[in-house]
Amino acid sequence: MSPVRLLIVLIAAVSAIGLAVVLQRALGAKPAAPTGLVESSGPGVPQGKPMTQVLVAKRDLPVGTRLVAADVGWQAWPSDSINTAFITNGAAPASPDGKVQAAKAVVAATADQMIGGDPAKVVEGAIVRDPILVGEPITPRKIVRGGEGGYLSVVLTPGKRAMSVPVSSDTAVGGFILPGDRVDVLTTRETPTPGDAGGKVTVAETVLQNIRVLALDQATAAEKDAKSIVAATATLEVGPVEAETLARAKAGGAISLALRAYTDMGGPSGVTQVVARDDSTVRINRGGQTSSVAVRP
Repeated sequence: MSPVRLLIVLIAAVSAIGLAVVLQRALGAKPAAPTGLVESSGPGVPQGKPMTQVLVAKRDLPVGTRLVAADVGWQAWPSDSINTAFITNGAAPASPDGKVQAAKAVVAATADQMIGGDPAKVVEGAIVRDPILVGEPITPRKIVRGGEGGYLSVVLTPGKRAMSVPVSSDTAVGGFILPGDRVDVLTTRETPTPGDAGGKVTVAETVLQNIRVLALDQATAAEKDAKSIVAATATLEVGPVEAETLARAKAGGAISLALRAYTDMGGPSGVTQVVARDDSTVRINRGGQTSSVAVRP
């Protein structure tokens, strides 16, 4: 081989080796990650989009639920979609968007005002005022904290009152009345028998109808799979006039609750209208003792 051809071959070999090294470095290099951005932690969020940690429900939370730490958790949320009512971890990512920064500042200030600077503790002992779905951000409007009212004041219908009456297994349908059911309230009392000196007649009247049961003793909901609750006290939801009627009924005699059918819950609710009518008296003889009972058709 001539010296010229040998030189050409050597130059070609060196060039090929150099090209291979350059290609290897180019293919093996990783692009530098952008700074100041948080990568998405879930599907549907663009990579590199500024994110903020928002406090959300980890399960469906019905009205009256007393929250604990396990009910909520932090979830990444696009910073440009932050609502000022959301509870965040207080850390605002670097962003040129002044509106996002202003919104984040309001959120952090609100959270600090609510619970002494630690937004995560806002749920400790709080009660759900409105239903919250899993994954939904926790907002102050949907919860009530200690000192702002308890469970009953949260679930009471506006304009209504909570009032308790003594009950037993005999006067509360054997314990089959549960919180949330609707009942009629009956009172039983003895009155003198008309025209019969010294005699007494037992009168039973329905004083309230279609009344909502809020609680039995301190139970505001039946335990899972429970079919009955035997309680000593039933708390009912009544209006101001109904509360007065119920107080008079309690003072006048024994109180009984009659369970209404589920399909009958949409009927009239409140004080019953007593129509004047003639009473029929039935005398009952038991063991040599005679008693009279007023029967109304």
